[in-house]
Amino acid sequence: EVQLQASGGGLVQAGGSLKLSCVVSGLTFDEYAIGWFRQAPGKEREGVSCISSRDGSAYYSDSVKGRFTVSSDNAKKTVDLQMTSLKVEDTAVYYCATDEIPKYWTGETYCRYSTMGTFWGKGTQVTVSS
Repeated sequence: EVQLQASGGGLVQAGGSLKLSCVVSGLTFDEYAIGWFRQAPGKEREGVSCISSRDGSAYYSDSVKGRFTVSSDNAKKTVDLQMTSLKVEDTAVYYCATDEIPKYWTGETYCRYSTMGTFWGKGTQVTVSS
């Protein structure tokens, strides 16, 4: 069974930085996507940043582009999200997720739609104060 454990959330002032980490266990997929999603109160889930193991390219949502950096280690099956210049609107529960993806899927596709069988971590709370 695939399990994901996210960590690194916390309280930070606007303009500050946080680094989120996610460790994946039980992953046996040869080709998969892995990334970070977030959900703020009253808002829909948003794909923040995702990577496809196929080419390693990263996708960022427009709201975080230039401020967040995602990195992954395929050997260790980890994915980190370095968040800088945090804004109040970044406040949300952040979830890491992964799943096998079709050959034609990219990290962007996964971030936008995920998959029916996506494995979700429990999430970690990020709160940005003004």
